Amino acid sequence: MNYQNSLLNKSSLNEAIARAFQQRRATTLALFEGIEETTFCRQVHPDFSPVGWHLGHIAYTESLWLLERSAGLRCLFPQYRKLFAADGLPKNERVQLPTLEEIRYYLSVVREEVLNYLEVADVEQEERLLRFLLQHESQHNEIITFILELLRTQESGVRNQESTDRSQELLFPNCPSEMIQIPAGEFEIGNNSIDALDNEQPVHRIYLEAYWIDRYPVTCGQYRAFIEAGGYQNSCWWLPSGWEWLQAESAVQPLYWCYDPAWHNHPVCGVSWYEAEAYSRFVGKRLPTEAEWEKAVSWDAKANRRRIYPWGDEKPTPRHCNFSIPHQDLASPQIGKTTAVDAYPAGQSAYGLYDALGNVWEWTASWFDRYSGFQSYPYVGYSQVYFDQQHRVLKGGSWATCPWSLRSSFRNWYHPTVRQLFAGFRCASNRSL
Repeated sequence: MNYQNSLLNKSSLNEAIARAFQQRRATTLALFEGIEETTFCRQVHPDFSPVGWHLGHIAYTESLWLLERSAGLRCLFPQYRKLFAADGLPKNERVQLPTLEEIRYYLSVVREEVLNYLEVADVEQEERLLRFLLQHESQHNEIITFILELLRTQESGVRNQESTDRSQELLFPNCPSEMIQIPAGEFEIGNNSIDALDNEQPVHRIYLEAYWIDRYPVTCGQYRAFIEAGGYQNSCWWLPSGWEWLQAESAVQPLYWCYDPAWHNHPVCGVSWYEAEAYSRFVGKRLPTEAEWEKAVSWDAKANRRRIYPWGDEKPTPRHCNFSIPHQDLASPQIGKTTAVDAYPAGQSAYGLYDALGNVWEWTASWFDRYSGFQSYPYVGYSQVYFDQQHRVLKGGSWATCPWSLRSSFRNWYHPTVRQLFAGFRCASNRSL
């Protein structure tokens, strides 16, 4: 009986993984419905490749790790190896791409072989790699969404402007600004689950002194006060390196700024780390460290345990937070933009933080670095090359983050100068304000 149950569980796992791969791919392909060829090949931002490159890279990575390295098959499309490898070409040279139809064919052929392999593979043995690949595709889905959203803002001209109609402002409540005290003590940070990426591991305990942290992310309404008070013109709020960046950038507001009363209580986004840090100084606060953010979001002091998500261990649903819902879930349509920071009371952490997962990524004060005991997986270049004291940690995910990558321990990283459309922040303090 035990042997039969083992076979059944193995078969069920194979089917579940195969189904997850197919669902993820449907979501990926849906992003390209109706896309124009010029958009497909265009480099919208110097830090990001064209969306078409990301599509081909997904197929390349799946083929490399599952077909070539796991199944021992030959490379099916050797002509694409240099083009779609992460270290093959500089981003600005990735615009000469095959057509969408050709890359879809590439995806289809690779996927057919992958599904054939999954029927006979020891999925239990390879489950970590398979989950990594699902998250890899999910992360590129978010990058594709970001690039397409950035292109829309550039073409529409909706952002980078200030609404002159203030007649409706009084119809909206004041921006929530409450802070929560997090008591001193030890907690667990990190994640040892099979889903966890290498930079999340291993789980370890650390001690933090008491501190205060905002219940909500900083809103557009709050950030607007910084702009109107001359925050971008007064060096006293900025680090010397931040002020130097500001002068070179000639910034006077977030890169994708658009203030409208309807966005009053939505989280500010499109800010660099330097902008987030300057605002924090302006209000007499600071950015939380990664550890402070994660304790406030994931630690359940009463149960003395770490939660996978702020609300517990139940997988994210549309009642918990604003995230990218799988394409097949027609009962839960995509929101496709930010929501008010107090819109999801069911998503609160044990300490009472709102909006910690989804909506916007949140900058922290911490440099992206390894945890003690770190082991790279599945290759050194995934995380380790970014442990260079040049990238700040962001936490929490955005409205475009897929559920496979949505958890309290997940770590994102960007250079502090990057003004990412999906990036916002909340503040912390050593004392009550």
